[in-house]
Amino acid sequence: MDKLSGSKEHNRALNIDGLVNARDLGGLRRKNGTVTPHGVFYRSENIDLVRPFGWSQLKDSGVKTVIDLRQPEERDRDAQERPDWLHIVNFDLDGVENETFWGPYLAEGLESTSMYYLDHLQRMPERAAAVLDEIAQAPDSGVLFHCKSGRDRTGLIALLLLAAIDTEPEAIVDDYLETVRLGDVRGKRLGRVNPEPGLEKLLQKHGTTTENAFRDALAGLAFSEFLKNSKLSNTSIKSLKTWRGSAS
Repeated sequence: MDKLSGSKEHNRALNIDGLVNARDLGGLRRKNGTVTPHGVFYRSENIDLVRPFGWSQLKDSGVKTVIDLRQPEERDRDAQERPDWLHIVNFDLDGVENETFWGPYLAEGLESTSMYYLDHLQRMPERAAAVLDEIAQAPDSGVLFHCKSGRDRTGLIALLLLAAIDTEPEAIVDDYLETVRLGDVRGKRLGRVNPEPGLEKLLQKHGTTTENAFRDALAGLAFSEFLKNSKLSNTSIKSLKTWRGSAS
């Protein structure tokens, strides 16, 4: 697996006590020669893992809105109250009730990979579009979005946000792979083994790899077509393409 240099240009890690997979989407190369703005969008694993001091760190980072992409039953297992200064938006990105869609992926164990991305965007575009709309219209502040481990649901939204601002493909790939590279520390934080070797073996059985599956999703993403079919307002689309007015 290639270790690209995109995320090494800036220290993008978001230092929040209890989180190991939190980072700023700023500082990645764009096609126009600039970099994605810092302090606008952040990605992470489940914020229920934040330790007490971490909430102050999160507040100091400028994050005031959190988009939780998990299913309701996942959120029901959370143990912590969220601080009252956080604006929380809960939205089930999966749409797991769509058994026709998810059945084959669940049967093959591919629900925790990027193999489903393009199919999800084509068959349930309204779900990702609704998340993007919430992000575009969130109160002025930094916006953090997360799922359970910050890998694939979070990775799909990160992919769309980075595509919206014309981020270089290699930088988008590297942002996804950063979570993969953090597999050991993610597993340790949850008291589990690193899930990445098992997922890699699974994808190899399907004729691809973790990296190549994501590259295929990126290459196949017709972002302009997705926006056209998304029913997002012109205001929301402008907000996404300028990262809430922070870039041209």
